[in-house]
Amino acid sequence: MNIREMQDEILRLKKEKDICILAHAYQSQDICEIADHVGDSYSLSKKAAAMPQKTLLMCGVRFMAETCKILSPDKKVILSHPDAGCPMAEQIAPEAVTEYRKANPDAAVVVYINSTAELKTVCDVCVTSSSAVKIVSAMDNKDILFIPDQNLASWVRRFCPDKNIDVMNGGCPVHFRLEADEVKAARAAHPKAQLLVHPECRPEVCDGADYVGSTTGIMDYVRKSDGSEFIIGTENSIVQHLQMECPDKKIYELSKNCICHNMKLTTLADVYEIVKNGGGEEIELADDIRLGAERCLDRMLELGE
Repeated sequence: MNIREMQDEILRLKKEKDICILAHAYQSQDICEIADHVGDSYSLSKKAAAMPQKTLLMCGVRFMAETCKILSPDKKVILSHPDAGCPMAEQIAPEAVTEYRKANPDAAVVVYINSTAELKTVCDVCVTSSSAVKIVSAMDNKDILFIPDQNLASWVRRFCPDKNIDVMNGGCPVHFRLEADEVKAARAAHPKAQLLVHPECRPEVCDGADYVGSTTGIMDYVRKSDGSEFIIGTENSIVQHLQMECPDKKIYELSKNCICHNMKLTTLADVYEIVKNGGGEEIELADDIRLGAERCLDRMLELGE
């Protein structure tokens, strides 16, 4: 069976078995092509909640499948690969936040969407990379703990000078790999190209960029831009997707090392096996965890998501 034949069979089976396939943008091109929706983690969860299918297959990592379950508690949610976790999501334990609150009772806790459902239960509001600045600006609290990504926190701090933003050590190990020397080298190799990076990158990398934004923001920028050359400072699958979408533009990776191995665990064959015979891992959340995390997400909507 070749790729096209496998894709066709997946398309047939998902329709027959009433399965909605969700693919994060960091998945490979062959998986994105058979998905019902492709995008950032939270947007996928929102779209999935509105879909008629009662089974959701998340081709991504665990926290994304958890968010789907939070927003669609009555649906069956399957994570495509049981070992697909997110190191950043697991860096901070809920107990650490509880202890911080005892020492800083006036501080609000802002948690990035890239976090476990359990961690969300002890935080005040969730944010995405595209909504973080807007939501933190809208909060009444002056003192804020921003977790788990210290680089995203640094980006937010630039636009919220009236806030005292504290952090715990944490961040995306994939984006943390990108360094200022690579920016310099990429600029020299492609002097006409614009550099687009994710705010999970180090501050010195963001400093050298022409645009800083979410995965969706980066892709939209390239699609709409009159420019013809772009260096992409986020997971390298985005380079492939943009090359496919915009064949008239030149798309380069900032670094060959910007690869999320957890995202790459899921293969097209995995998706085929799940829709044909079952598999993956069904996500279950205790009611107290689900409702506590949902409160955190609801607060995000209230403040401007």
